[in-house]
Parts: sequence; structure tokens; C-alpha cells
Amino acid sequence: MENLESRILQLLGSPKYRPLDKVEISRKLQFSNERRAEMRAVLGEMERKGLIARIRKDRYVLPEKADLVTGILQVHQRGNAHLVSEGRGDIFLSAENTWTAMHGDRVVARIMHEGVRQSRSEVEGRVIRILQRANETVVGTLQRSSKFFYVIPDSPRLVHNIYVQPQDAALGDKVVVKLDPWESRHVNPEGQIIEVLGPASSPGVDMLSIIRKYNLPREFPAEVMREAERMSASAVERDGREDLRGQMILTVDPDDAKDFDDAIFVERTAGGWLAGVHIADVSHYVRPGTHLDREALSRGNSVYLVDRVIPMLPEILSNGICSLKPGVDRLTRSVFIEFTPAGRIKSARFASTIIRSAARLTYKEAFALLQKPPGTPVAERLHAAWELASLLRRKRFEAGSLDLDFPEIKVRLDENGKAVRIEKIENDISHQLIEELMLAANEVTARELKDRLIPAIYRVHDDPDPAKLAEFRQFVGGYDYKVGDLAKRPEVKRFLDAIRGKPEEYPLKIAFLKSLKRATYGIRPLGHYGLAKTNYTHFTSPIRRYADLAVHRALSGAGGTVAALTAAAEHISLTERTAADAEKESVKLKKIEYFQNQLQRKKPDVFRACVLDVRSYGLLIELPDFLLTGLIHVSALADDFYVFDPVRLRFAGQRRKRIFKIGDELNVTVERVDAYKQQIDFQLASNEGARPETRRSPRATRGPANRRA
Repeated sequence: MENLESRILQLLGSPKYRPLDKVEISRKLQFSNERRAEMRAVLGEMERKGLIARIRKDRYVLPEKADLVTGILQVHQRGNAHLVSEGRGDIFLSAENTWTAMHGDRVVARIMHEGVRQSRSEVEGRVIRILQRANETVVGTLQRSSKFFYVIPDSPRLVHNIYVQPQDAALGDKVVVKLDPWESRHVNPEGQIIEVLGPASSPGVDMLSIIRKYNLPREFPAEVMREAERMSASAVERDGREDLRGQMILTVDPDDAKDFDDAIFVERTAGGWLAGVHIADVSHYVRPGTHLDREALSRGNSVYLVDRVIPMLPEILSNGICSLKPGVDRLTRSVFIEFTPAGRIKSARFASTIIRSAARLTYKEAFALLQKPPGTPVAERLHAAWELASLLRRKRFEAGSLDLDFPEIKVRLDENGKAVRIEKIENDISHQLIEELMLAANEVTARELKDRLIPAIYRVHDDPDPAKLAEFRQFVGGYDYKVGDLAKRPEVKRFLDAIRGKPEEYPLKIAFLKSLKRATYGIRPLGHYGLAKTNYTHFTSPIRRYADLAVHRALSGAGGTVAALTAAAEHISLTERTAADAEKESVKLKKIEYFQNQLQRKKPDVFRACVLDVRSYGLLIELPDFLLTGLIHVSALADDFYVFDPVRLRFAGQRRKRIFKIGDELNVTVERVDAYKQQIDFQLASNEGARPETRRSPRATRGPANRRA
């Protein structure tokens, strides 16, 4: 296939080439009639990947010859969009130029003109062909007008309501709609209701909607469960394994964790340090080609929604025989890493082992033990681990690793699944301890695989696009930060150090992540930009990530062919992105639910907020304790008549001379929640107001945009 692709590209790129259709290309390449189906399949795949493009009369050309670009459409809530393309960068499309393409669709766009919009020098285009729809179904809420029933999609990026017949659904129900072909942008899309999930306000329906929206699996097939049960009932094999059951091995995990796939042991030695990182040997139970293996690959990874886990493996394995619970024998794959006193890696050794975890610590318990002198063997082992981890962490940042850590937001639910509390969990030293040891294990594993020339799956984070960094640099200038060339790592580190602890740290970090490329999986060890590591893979979480399971197999010589690993890497990169989007949306929905509940309280809570941006219609604010952005509309500033200053980006009260500007800290309460648009408006709390300006105000031109790296 690769040879045929290269021949087609050579033909289309020849100086005398004129656009040909698939039959003419077959003749030109002297393909027999029997191989025409193969030619059609290759042309279709090349078009999907954007290597070639189809123009009028179904003739094929190289995209750049016809000003055509293939990519994924990213639609914004107001209808405008960007086409994300590897070759040309982002291309702007106005709402009228998106045709009938929807968010996430793979499309072909024609470049219209460059730099025409006065507000920005951006390439513009219009959609001319939809190659692949992102979704055949849409989840939303059933509503009606005076004449029609329609569904409002849950995703604010799907900007068109969908006309339907209600069938057995009632107004306000969450439903799944199968889309009909949509040919004209001048009429709304239509569809058929294929499933009624229940009233939108019923417990659990919001999470069920996410499961349906992202096509997440709910149950394991019967044959998978039968295999899992047989494996769970099998005896723990000790023969040929290094016996570590006498060591003080610990697990440290979140409070609510149920599956434990990593454990640690650290001790000082005469020559520095010895760290043992012990990982559940899932590959012993999940063998290539089995029903378990095929299902795990299909899922790609576990998905952690607010109220449930959708596991990659049946719980009888993930929470049972594979989980490194304390006091029981478990099979593991271990890496023993020797460090010099300065924290440099001297050597690494891999082994099949058996362990018996001595203690299971939560992060809170580990943090408490690290805050006082060690008084028990467990505490002594934990302190030794932190001594090494803190050294590794310092050296990692000195070597150029970027500090892109974020607090985690946990939404606590009541017995009915309603959001009752939002908790921000900081990345404290107990988290950092485990993180550094896992990073070291992943690094030495990648190095081992590369040195031994073993085909494997690596974790890859490419260097960022200089144009994206230049855009971010311009954006940061609006906040009054002086930033140099962000293509140089020291300048990035200087900027991240400058914003640490500032009110705008979180949104600026998010905006910076948006300018970076996504980390993916691939079979070439291309390194990790964010971590500043030449060698990197995923080895430490085979219970919840298929990539790690594949790496374990590669270490033992059962990793599979290059073709199979390539396909697996592409697939799990997609499932990882889907999982991340679903997890993020589940948290956002529960945040919105929490603030909706505030509106019903007689005495609503008062929240701490910071002004991120000032626009003509109001103040864009962030609640730092919730990592949530919202708006204070100018109409909610009711104590005076406020005038917008577009130069200094502030509101000034004409009578009382109060000033609202970027960086102000305010106390706010909830004013309005729009669940459909997933937007929250706030108002100033009683007796709250801006103070007269006493310091220079930073400037901003645009608000931050969210993206998970």
C-alpha cells in the first residue's frame, strides 16, 4: 500500500500532470481491472489523510496545487470555526463558509484569501467537501416551538437545533438522535430519536448522556467476562519470579482509588540510591489475541467520569487479582533503578517479580507522614522516597522540564448523584513523590526498548509550532508580561516562573497548553517536549492504559509487529482524547449543577473571584477555588453608571469613580446559569465593589481558551 501511495503521489506531483479520475489514474499506473478495488481504497484513504484532494468531476490533485486543505473542523459557540490542519496550521472559516459541516467533522476546505480580515492576519477558507462525519448520533434535550419539535444538542459547539418527531419522548427528556443526511445549510438538520435516556433532571441521566455522546462502552461482552473469571480464579504463579515479598513496598494513591497498579521501594545505598518501581503484571493475565485483549485495545484506556469509572479491564481483574492490594501476593513487572548521590541514573534492571504490598497509603495519609519526622518503618521508607523524588524533581526542572502541573478538581456527590461540594486538590509533595518515580521508570523503559531495538509504543510530545508560540506571545503581551522568543525553552521557563502564584496563572497556563501540540502515542521514540526527555514511554499503568500493557509485552519479547503496533498507537491516541473530553465534560456538567443549586438557596455562598479580562459587555472572571470562568455582565454593575475604557481595558463609574480592571479580586454570587450554553453569570456580592485604581493595570486583548494538553 505504501508503494502504491508513493506512486500516486509521484504521478500527481509530476510537472505535466493534469487532473485525472480514479479510472484514468489506474490506467496511467497500468493497474489491472482486478486491482481497481485496491486502487479505490488507497485513493479514499489518501484523501481522508489529506495527502490528495478531489475536485470537480471527482478528479484528484495534490492539495497545495489547488489551494485545498484537509483537516478537522473546530466550531466555536457563535458558529465560526477553525480548520485544524497539520500542513497549513489553523484556517479560519466564518459561519457561512462551514457549509453543513459540524464540529469534529473531517473536511476539505479551499483557501479563499489571506490576511483580508482587518482584525487579524489569518488564512481563511470555506468547506467544499465533508470527508467524514464525527458523529452519526447526537445527544440533546427535546424541546418544541409552536410548530416543531427539536433537540438542543448538549455540545455548545453543535450550533444547530435538530428537527425531530417526538415519538415516545417527553419535553425535557434527554434523547439520542440519529442524524439524517444534511445537504442544505439554509434549513436545520433533521434526525430520528433512537433512544430516550430520561428526564434531564433525573439522577444519572447527565452522565448517561455523556456515555452516549462519546460512545463509551457500558458492559463487557460475555466472552470477555468468562475469560476474566477464569484468569481471576487461577493460582498466583511464583516459579521463575524474583521474590520481593519481604521488602517494605508501598502504594500511594488517591483516597477513592480502587485499583492500584504501581508500588514503590526506595533505599539509600553506599553509591547513592536504589529505587524499585513495581507495576501490576497485567500482561500475565491478558494475553495477545484473546477476547480480553481485543476488548482492552478497543477501549484503549479507562475513563474516569465524576460518578463512575468505565474500566479498560473487567473489575474482577482491575480491582481484583491485578490490583496491588496490601497483604496479598501479586505478580508484578519491576524496574530497579540505581541513582548516583546527585540523582543521575546509573543503571536499570527489569525483572518479573512477586510482591506483597506492606501498606496502602492515600495521598492525604502520605502527606501527613511527610510533614513530621519518621516514626515508623512505613514513614521511614516514605521519607527516603521523598528525598530521592525531590532531588529528581529539582534536576528535571533544571534540565528544562516545564512546570505545567494543575490542581485537580473533585466534585463530591450525594447519594442521588447531585453535586454538593467542589474540592480543589493541589499537586502536593505526596503526589510529586509518586510522579517523579513513575517518570524515571517510564524514561529508563523507553531507553531500554530503544537500545535493544525492540518495536514498541512510545509516548511522544512534539516540539510546538513556532507560529502558535508567536500567537501566544502576542496574547501574553496583553497581560503586561514581557516575553521573549518562546521557541527557546529557557524563555518559556522564565515566563512560567513569572506567573506562578499570580491570579492569572491558571488561564495563562491553559492558553499556553493550547499553543502546544498534543502528546500522542507512536512507534518512533521522538521524545517528550514538555518533560524535556529524549526517551519516554508509558510503563506504569497497564490496568488503565493499553499503551503500558503493550510496553510490558515488548519488554518480554511479545510486543507484536510494527504494523500492529502502529495501528494500536493511532487507535489509543484517539481513545485517550475521547476519554479526556468525556472526563472534562462530566466535571463541567457537575460544576454547572452545583452552581444551579446555589440559585435555589435562600443564602447563596459567596465566592472569591479574579478579573481575567474586561470587555465592552462585562468582566470575564475566574473562581480560582473551582478553576471555573464566568461573566459579570455590565448590567449587573448596578451601583453606578459604568463606562468602558477600550484603551486601558477597564470600567469606570461616573458618579462614585469606582474602577473595575484586570487583576481585581472580587467577591461574587451566582446570578444566572445557562445549562444549554454551559455558561454561568455572576454578580457582585452584597457590599462588594471595585476599589479606586492604585496600581498600573495589565492589558488584555482576548480571554483564555481551555484545552487539555
